[in-house]
Amino acid sequence: MARENLDSYATPPGEGFLDLGSGVGLVVANMIGAGVFLSAGFMAQELSAGWILAAWLVGAVLAMAGARTYAEASVLIPRSGGEYRYLSELLHPAVGYLAGWASLLVGFSAPMAISAYAAAAFSFAVFGAGDPRLGATAVIIVLTLFHSLGLNLSKWIQNGLVIIKGLLVLGFVALGVSVGNSEWPTWVPATGSTEFAPLPFATSLFFVAYAFSGWNAAAYTAEEFRNPKRDVPRAMLIGCAVVGLAYLLVNWVLVANLTPERARVVFSYDEARVTLGHLVAQDLLGEAGSGVMSMGIAIVMLSSVSAMLLVGPRVYAEMARDGFLPAVLRGRPGVPPRASIVIQGVLAIVLLQLHSIGELLSNVAGVLILFSALVAIGLFFVRRHKPDLPAPRKSALVAAGVYATSSIWMLYNAFKAQTSLLPWLGVLTIVGLGGYFVTVRRVPA
Repeated sequence: MARENLDSYATPPGEGFLDLGSGVGLVVANMIGAGVFLSAGFMAQELSAGWILAAWLVGAVLAMAGARTYAEASVLIPRSGGEYRYLSELLHPAVGYLAGWASLLVGFSAPMAISAYAAAAFSFAVFGAGDPRLGATAVIIVLTLFHSLGLNLSKWIQNGLVIIKGLLVLGFVALGVSVGNSEWPTWVPATGSTEFAPLPFATSLFFVAYAFSGWNAAAYTAEEFRNPKRDVPRAMLIGCAVVGLAYLLVNWVLVANLTPERARVVFSYDEARVTLGHLVAQDLLGEAGSGVMSMGIAIVMLSSVSAMLLVGPRVYAEMARDGFLPAVLRGRPGVPPRASIVIQGVLAIVLLQLHSIGELLSNVAGVLILFSALVAIGLFFVRRHKPDLPAPRKSALVAAGVYATSSIWMLYNAFKAQTSLLPWLGVLTIVGLGGYFVTVRRVPA
């Protein structure tokens, strides 16, 4: 199929179904997930309260640097597809292909599985025993169906869930600030030292970065915006700033009201089905309050699943338009890419059954950090690979340099701390590049 005919599958400019408000909501929904209610429990075993909050502050700054980087890329390349599209244009199509496959296999499907599992686990904590994997499977199937029915339905479901999510996070913070402890926490980490620990801090940043992932959500659906060059950058920057502030407030509530001993509940997350938010609400309001909080967190996770079903399939549709995936995944203007949505839902269910949640969380974070760092590096090669495009602004290049450098540092420390991460990335790279060189021969010029 000729390239000009493939372009007929794109949404015409000005006819998208997303505006700035929906874009900000999409970013917020993608960012706020399981990580913010779990990470502090792991961090408290080796870091003091001050260093935990410092890690979240650093994470917010780095996420804003990443958002500024992607904002520039989205202006230069106002196309859907996120890393797949940017890396194909800025570095090499093979790198973009690899990023696209990573998005399909782990970038969206795995976080969907994590959030769906969390939603089911929290619900069962209130309503009684049940198999979280079975519940998560039902969540994925139902939301996959809803997002396949129509673009406007998809948008209104997502907007409604993100409004509820925002109110719940605000309510949790208000509860902790008004009723909980307001004094600086004096507890000591399980290691017995409050001194700065470089390796644990770097490892914590790795998980914080995962909790902040999603700030680039608007970039995946750029062509679905009515005014992508204006609203996609704004959606990423505004959404990231809002979530950064929310994360700092949530983690203050957590470290001020919990001790490292109690926070160890996160290590038995699969069995206990309890989050740090659940413990705080139980302490402050009693059993009924903790039940309400559990259901609230379940809704937060439902919003994350919904957002990823709205965002992820646009990457596969772009790959199909370029000839790298079957044509059935392309979709058409005004209609959801149903086949891509179903594929992502099926993969999420498969990952849900085959992997532990902890393993998924560790390896997904590495994949997300790696490819977003490559986009930042690619911004320095715009004039070399795309001489027809304007040069990136200096502020964007500074942000890209900060983000890329910090990401490389986090990955280096993660490789030292997690022995499974490097083999995971190695297998993904070998399989992905093999698929590219086999497929590219069939792709029309």
